[in-house]
Amino acid sequence: MPATTLDATTALVLIDLQHGIAGLPCIPLPSAEVIGRGARLAAAFRAHRLPVVLVNVTGGAPGRTETARPGGTPPADWAELVPELDRQNGDILVTKQQWGAFHGTNLDLELRRRGVTQVVLAGIATSIGVESTARAAHEHGYHVTVATDAVTDLDADTHRNSVEKVFPRLGETDTTEAILALLG
Repeated sequence: MPATTLDATTALVLIDLQHGIAGLPCIPLPSAEVIGRGARLAAAFRAHRLPVVLVNVTGGAPGRTETARPGGTPPADWAELVPELDRQNGDILVTKQQWGAFHGTNLDLELRRRGVTQVVLAGIATSIGVESTARAAHEHGYHVTVATDAVTDLDADTHRNSVEKVFPRLGETDTTEAILALLG
């Protein structure tokens, strides 16, 4: 279902658009397209004086997993946000240690202080950071909108499952252009 409206106080939350993740092979969209659309959304939200949240990840949850985690020391710029986002002084920076941007961070507090009732989500990876953040936003009572052409993944099947099955149960989905049109 297309997005129907944006609340008066809607925040944009861009997930993990950082050097170490943007450089991974993404499907179905290349990371450059997702970054470009995220940057357009950020510029529009700033122009409307709406909060822009830039999320990066610097660690991982400590629990055991069946899938091996990358070893070694990441490059020095791994967690740095990509410059295309044009980070501004008024942006909210959230650094997380796990998939979702709410757990263990001050994101909910920062949004509530600003009276935010809705979040628009975009970023990488659809089925990991974006979906985890969407689930938590929904559970925290926010209206959720996902810009489906501003998310991409490392796996086509998990991306498709998130976009077609999960996100519609958590909120609304639409394209970047449609969200920009709702923004006015």
